[in-house]
Amino acid sequence: MSRHDRHSAILDIVMDEGSVRIDDIITRLGVSAATARRDLDHLADQQLVSRTRGGAIANPTSTEPPLRYRTSKMADEKTRIAKAAAALVHPGDSVGLNGGTTTTEVAREIALLPELTDPEVPVTLVTNAVNIANEMAVRQCVRVVVTGGIARARSFELTGPLASLILPSISVGTLFLGVEGLDDRGAYTQHDGEAAVNAALVEAAEHVVVVCDSSKLGRTAFALICPTAKIDTVITDDAAPADQVEALQQAGVQVRLV
Repeated sequence: MSRHDRHSAILDIVMDEGSVRIDDIITRLGVSAATARRDLDHLADQQLVSRTRGGAIANPTSTEPPLRYRTSKMADEKTRIAKAAAALVHPGDSVGLNGGTTTTEVAREIALLPELTDPEVPVTLVTNAVNIANEMAVRQCVRVVVTGGIARARSFELTGPLASLILPSISVGTLFLGVEGLDDRGAYTQHDGEAAVNAALVEAAEHVVVVCDSSKLGRTAFALICPTAKIDTVITDDAAPADQVEALQQAGVQVRLV
């Protein structure tokens, strides 16, 4: 297991359980005590955890791990979801993407579409995620439109009222929406500022496709992005709980398992 993967795994434990002990890290990750201490010290230096005697607890000022530590979680599932989402896109289409690990993978798969070869017929990509914009801006067959706002360090998403200057004036064919929770009532994210911009992206879209791995189903988060009535399709992995799939279908949402 790489250093990055260890840090991601430790953060997952802390976020799920509220704390972790060095003995737990040794047992779960198969590392030495010295490595476990170094990993905790590194995460504490970044203010992602608070060190305690013999372990660490969640940092009360950090409610979510940064994007770079979430990329390895359910990576295979996210790749399958991203490929299925990108298959819906054709040259000349306009698409929207909010921030997140899954939507970042969707953007990468769109850029790799074999039919996307003519710079005169690009895909127009509207996003509030500066990491996606940065990565896609060098693609000749992708035209990038970025919303205004203030960048959040943890998600790279632009938030704030500046986004309202552009989003009500544009329309996108399909929005690929990453979420932190999804149930038969709606889609959720942890940060209210992100939720507001994501909601504006929903309103600008003709078709809303939620892209999320199965761990997000049946969960809620602090802020509602939109109700299920605004969602057309959900693309998730084939480990999705059957009861959650049925609940979404009963709410009128098409669910694709990949």
